Amino acid sequence: MSRDYDVIVVGAGHNALISAAYLAEAGYQVGVFERRGSVGGATSTAEIVPGYRFDLGGSAHILIRLTPIVEELGLEEHGLEYLELDPLFFAPFQDGDALFFHRDAGKTADGIEARFPGQGEAYRRFIDDWTPFARAVKEAFLSVPSPLELGKHFVWKSPMGDRWREALPRILRPYGEVVDHYFTEEKVKAPLVWMAAQSGPPPSEPLSAPFVLWHPLYHEGGVARPRGGSGALALALARKIRSHGGEVHTGAPVVQILTEGGRVQGVEVAVPDRALRAGADPGMGPFRFPGAEGWQAPKGEELEGAPRERYTARAVLSGAHAVETLTRLLPPEHRPPGAGEMRVGNGFGAILRVALDGPVRYASHPGPESRTAIQLLCRDRQQITDAYADFLRGEPSRDPPLVAMTFSAVDDSLAPPGHEVLWIWGQYYPYELREGGAAGWDRIGPREGERILEAFERYAPGTRDRVVGSLFQHPLWLERELALPRGNVMHLEMTMDQMFGLRPMLGMSGYRGHLKGLYLTGASTHPGGGIMGASGRNAARVLLKDLSRRRI
Repeated sequence: MSRDYDVIVVGAGHNALISAAYLAEAGYQVGVFERRGSVGGATSTAEIVPGYRFDLGGSAHILIRLTPIVEELGLEEHGLEYLELDPLFFAPFQDGDALFFHRDAGKTADGIEARFPGQGEAYRRFIDDWTPFARAVKEAFLSVPSPLELGKHFVWKSPMGDRWREALPRILRPYGEVVDHYFTEEKVKAPLVWMAAQSGPPPSEPLSAPFVLWHPLYHEGGVARPRGGSGALALALARKIRSHGGEVHTGAPVVQILTEGGRVQGVEVAVPDRALRAGADPGMGPFRFPGAEGWQAPKGEELEGAPRERYTARAVLSGAHAVETLTRLLPPEHRPPGAGEMRVGNGFGAILRVALDGPVRYASHPGPESRTAIQLLCRDRQQITDAYADFLRGEPSRDPPLVAMTFSAVDDSLAPPGHEVLWIWGQYYPYELREGGAAGWDRIGPREGERILEAFERYAPGTRDRVVGSLFQHPLWLERELALPRGNVMHLEMTMDQMFGLRPMLGMSGYRGHLKGLYLTGASTHPGGGIMGASGRNAARVLLKDLSRRRI
């Protein structure tokens, strides 16, 4: 049977593009179909304010530095240039104190010890105790989460050796309790706990200890930024795919996965009346993004009655949200039982992107090192707990802990000379508000964006006076523009009952769907959200094996 492609990839997020790049490099004919007018999904960059380039999703490239993806795919040859960041993290406090976390764990411990005697040595013990476990987690992330693989990485061939019996009780605790075991100073605890909270669960969540226990990996992989913005990773991947004969179609929303005889046959793509496909080089630019003049995403009503095109393939790999794939793109008769029970949650965080006419200056440390690092603005664990309590009530955080990034400090392509881009992530922000539901965000969005800026101003006074323009990405915005249902950047909640072999649901954790020829990748699958690419690499390895053995 003649087919249009060997593999069709739904969506052009970074995991989907990584899978497509491995498949194309192996000689398979690959077609990528993306709803938006550009590649990258939640790993993309746009000039929202003239002269300033904003990331629209993830910004800190940490986890991908623990993988061999960039080297294996030779992405430097396709324009990807990483800028190493050191210090890694900067934690300012409103009373003038500040801590730095460097790539070198010893240097970090020395700095903590100089400020808080005894706490630097505790940091050394924490790193030494949990580096083997962190390495085991990394290896588990880079493999299919089968019982055999998990057993190999965590038990039989684990770097933990015979220390499992001693370590297991702590691994099963909330991560707040693990931090309490090592440290007494709240100003040391706060940045550790706040980084752990970036996965979603609060410090008191049972079985959440791994979110802080992989902290040693930050010292091993470091933190980096692609020159030109986070979207430079997606652009390099698109170039890689095209260099091997693959095709990347933007402005081409998949509206249905085609099935016949109990197996997947291909996809149906809508062609909106608006010419989103216009442009010389799909995936390469020039781009039209949310907020940029003239950009519009194809909405559901515009796809109704739009011309359709059908493409066939041996396999379809979906990088779209698992709920989208399994409950909307598949015909009703082929939707698996239990798919609607996956927990997407009620939002997670919100991001304020700001263009400034001058650099950020922190009161506690106005030097350039603070602008290079990822900035952790959290007074103490109670601030996180209070923000989560607001979230549970269906209210935005009244006093949000923040993560700030000013990567124009190391990349002068992001802003005019002497100017700054500032991105502020806050938690926790419910998608469905107690008053007004999700639609309430259209009313309160400006107020909440201002509240985030006000919270930041306490650490860096005068920032508001430098504002040139901004974009506030609340949970409803994230759903509308980046196809993140209910505004959850992790796709599905990152709790232990939806991790490893249970992500996205029991029976589909190995990247194979329930239908022959259907495969899954992206943040909905193991190991979850964040810019890592492990899901894309793992899914490609599974699919390549099946293709080579003619299982599909």
